[in-house]
Parts: sequence; C-alpha cells; structure tokens
Amino acid sequence: MAQLLDLDAYLARINYKGPSTPTYDTLAGILRAHIDSIPFESFDVLLGRPIRLDPEALQAKIITRRRGGYCFEHASLMHFALEGIGFAPVRHCARVLIFEPRHQSVRQHMFLTAKIDGVTYVVDPGFGPFACTHPIPIDGTPVPATAPTHRLAHKDNDWVLYVPKDGQQIAGWVSTMEEEYPVDFEMMNYYISNHPASFFRHNILASAVTREGRVNVMNQGVHILRNGAVEAARLEDRKALRSLIVRHFGFDLPELETMRVDGVPGWQ
Repeated sequence: MAQLLDLDAYLARINYKGPSTPTYDTLAGILRAHIDSIPFESFDVLLGRPIRLDPEALQAKIITRRRGGYCFEHASLMHFALEGIGFAPVRHCARVLIFEPRHQSVRQHMFLTAKIDGVTYVVDPGFGPFACTHPIPIDGTPVPATAPTHRLAHKDNDWVLYVPKDGQQIAGWVSTMEEEYPVDFEMMNYYISNHPASFFRHNILASAVTREGRVNVMNQGVHILRNGAVEAARLEDRKALRSLIVRHFGFDLPELETMRVDGVPGWQ
C-alpha cells in the first residue's frame, strides 16, 4: 500500500531534504523531521470523527490539511513512507506505563522497528512529548550521544522503553516486540477512539515541537518549554485553546471553540 502515499508530499510536509535511500542516516533524519513537524493531537476523537489509518486518509489529514494525529496515525504514516523509501518496517504495539500500571493498560500504543545492516532499531514517532528523536537500537548498541535520555531494557519476553520525566527515567511502555498487522491496529484504534473508557474520549492531550522547545497541553493545563525553562499556563476557555493551536501547532480548527471535553469542567 506504500505506493498509495505521495512520498514527495510527505517529505515536504516534514521539511526533510536529506537522502532517501534505506540507510541509518535517512531513518534518523526522517524520524527527527517527522517529530519536529507533525504534532501529537487527538481532537478528532473528541469531535466524534472516525480515525482512519489507510494511506489516503492519512495523506488527506496530516499532509494536505497539515493536521497532527495520535500514535496509530503517526506510526502508520511513517510505515507507509519508510516502505516507499525501501525499508522493511515492522509494526508493534505496547502498553503505556506512564499513567497507569501494566495490568490496567490496554495495548494502546503503536511503534515500528526497522533493521539496517543487521541492527534492529525502534522507531517511535507517535509518543508525544516522550518520543525519542533518534532510532533506538535493541541489540545493546549505544544510543547516539545526542539522545541519552531514552533506553530499552530487555527482561524475559518484555522490552521496556524508559523515557525522561521530571528529571529522571521512568518506564514509558512495555512490549513483547511481536509483529502486529493492520487488522490488529484497526481493532486497537477503534477501541481508543470509540470506547467510553478510553482516555482520549474525555480529555485533551496534545503536544508540538516549537523553535524554542515544545508545547504540551493536558486539558486546560499548558506547559511551554523554552530553551530548557518551563512556563505553566492555563486555558481560560475553548477560544484560547483554538488560538494556542493556531500559534503553536500550525493549523486552525474552528470546531475547537464548541468541542465537548468531559474532563474539563464547563466544557461538557
């Protein structure tokens, strides 16, 4: 299905001008450019719109309309792009451990691996503010010195990704690294976007890279990272949310001003 994605349009969307051959430098460059250019956001879930993972829908939403997406959309889009370049990416799922223990976390996260010169790398563009901008080797090869904040640990049948949070490393997700298929993610995606117990059905979670750092939004709470410093702010209303998205996320969504958010008092 990779041929259904306009690869040149994708590379332009992420402002990537490097080589397009299946090498480590290409993989690392595309991952960094993707994270820097495409925000994490799940507004369509709150707006009651279906989340589609086929290449035509991803291209229309993320490339043409310059929207963001959540992990299934990010990883699916990158999968199609990497296939188009000549990589052989593999899809995987994980249980996110940042907000709840393993036994309460459904398989709700999607990431990829890609093998280059015998080394397998984790490629995880859709982990929002916890995403690593470098491919992470799983065979013990050192992570590049510019990305020492993420590491993989292997125990029994599990792989755990540790991520930076509040000045320390915490468990971000756990996975068996089993290969999953599009049909598996259709099921997971439907649960996350439709089930009443899904976090995304009731809350805002959005994150975007900026020139100075990053902007993270959790319901009315906003954290703006500028050159290593963190500034906390609060959204007074949904009009302020729309304005923030225009300013930092690169698109306008007028529907935000009337969007229902159960997790925010007064926005129901």
